[in-house]
Amino acid sequence: MLFAAYTEDLKHFISLATPTEFPFFQGVTLDFSLQNPYIVVGLILGGLLPYLFGAMGMLAVGRAAGSVVREVRRQFKEIPGIMEGTGKPDYGRAVDLLTKAAIKEMIIPSLLPLLAPIVIFFVILLIADKSAAFATLGAMLLGVIITGLFVAVSMTAGGGAWDNAKKYIEDGNHGGKGTDAHAAAVTGDTVGDPYKDTAGPAVNPMIKITNIIALLLLAAMAH
Repeated sequence: MLFAAYTEDLKHFISLATPTEFPFFQGVTLDFSLQNPYIVVGLILGGLLPYLFGAMGMLAVGRAAGSVVREVRRQFKEIPGIMEGTGKPDYGRAVDLLTKAAIKEMIIPSLLPLLAPIVIFFVILLIADKSAAFATLGAMLLGVIITGLFVAVSMTAGGGAWDNAKKYIEDGNHGGKGTDAHAAAVTGDTVGDPYKDTAGPAVNPMIKITNIIALLLLAAMAH
């Protein structure tokens, strides 16, 4: 539906293009065949975006978690009696630090779906023509949708499987806690949590935002 909205809007502007109304779309031709090299370029670039976005999200989670670990270590060092229960940790400081780190770390990943359609469109427009730019942008949207759905499902399902594997072993299966199987499951769960809680679910809005920016770009070119 998102790709169809783009193509239908593009057809609409092309059909109504005159020297006075929608002049930017004059001379634009639609060619979404795979014989068009710009379609292949758009598909490849669009297919890469969900993987890049997921990787950036995972790294952001890791850096934010690292800042919390450093804060916890500082409190253990500077606030006596935490382990014994006689000292009270500064929970507010940790929560505030994590919130700020999460917002800061997700700024760059959030810019990816906002800027990618615009950058790709104008780069192709500079090296080719308007028809190639619109074709590349449309193919990019299709690539984002196809690989994005796979990445979102695989990350959420895979992360959940890693999380449940650790719980399964902690229930006494495969030797239970303290075994090599448990150590491996803890490592898997460390990756699985940002997989299923951050990167995976975030791919779906990333797909929508990318397509919305493309539609807004069409509207902007029409005025």
